[in-house]
Amino acid sequence: MHGEYKVPGGKLVVVDLDTRDGVLRDVRVAGDFFLEPDEAIRAIDRALEGAPADTDASGLAARIDAALPPGTEMFGLTTEGIGVAVRRALAHATDWTDYAWQLIHEPPRPPALHMALDEVLTTEVAAGRRPPTLRVWEWGAPAVVIGSFQSLRNEVDPEAAERHGIEVVRRISGGGAMFIEPGNTITYSLSVPDALVQGLSFTDSYAYLDDWVLGALGDMGVKAWYQPLNDIATDAGKIAGAAQKRMVAGQGAVLHHVTMAYDIDADKMTEVLRIGREKLSDKGTASAKKRVDPLRRQTGLPREAVIERMIGSFRDRYGLTEGRVTDEEKARAEELAATKFGTREWTARVP
Repeated sequence: MHGEYKVPGGKLVVVDLDTRDGVLRDVRVAGDFFLEPDEAIRAIDRALEGAPADTDASGLAARIDAALPPGTEMFGLTTEGIGVAVRRALAHATDWTDYAWQLIHEPPRPPALHMALDEVLTTEVAAGRRPPTLRVWEWGAPAVVIGSFQSLRNEVDPEAAERHGIEVVRRISGGGAMFIEPGNTITYSLSVPDALVQGLSFTDSYAYLDDWVLGALGDMGVKAWYQPLNDIATDAGKIAGAAQKRMVAGQGAVLHHVTMAYDIDADKMTEVLRIGREKLSDKGTASAKKRVDPLRRQTGLPREAVIERMIGSFRDRYGLTEGRVTDEEKARAEELAATKFGTREWTARVP
């Protein structure tokens, strides 16, 4: 069995192993990380040898920690990351490069149709009728997108939303509310086979699926990292929020989508969103305006250039071909937008 895991912000860990009688055998750990002293790599292999095959990543990390020589130093590597690579080997997880990735970047769509497209495209990936897909959104109207389980009245001031012509829609994933204005945000979705995140905890899958974005931001001079569970942050503050939905149809798939702040009107956002003191305190900020740090200021680039560089980073890493929403997918999404995502019943399902 073979497993790979790129430590977020670090290096690639590769594990080859077998299992016999319910325990790990013939374990070999490798990768492009840095490790001192040399004998530490064999200590890691010995620590994993004979471990029960159902040991979780934290348990495997604990075995390694206890076996490392005094003074061991790791660069681009963590014992938890090794544990994750083992779990991915045992789960027969796939890798990014095992797939022919498709890009969808089409003209602006209404907010409700974007919600529907996420559901339709990810269902198609789960059924094996569509390749894994990166979809970059263009917004046809301003919107507030609330999480699947959020209370509508607790999150949005309806009078302010109406005054500013902002549509409120509810997505199928959890997480918090996102304030959207065309041209001021960058939103993308990944619709991926479940096998890509096998062996990863729910928490680890967030950073794993966005590691390419952190690399792209770094190339633009923005030092960013994942702030668990679902924020992408910099020294200047939060710049993005992610959310996920697991689909169970067919072989299974994961919808992972992210909204990044490019140039948010913070005054308007705080009028429309009911952001409470507790939420602000949790983010460690004194004012709602400071929660969003636009990418325009940090990169000095036009929005279109930021998107182009992000797509280029993904293509360089994993390969990417141009695609489109098929006529059948569009028709199904339009029906869903009309019967589900554009209805008061869905949007106010949690009043």
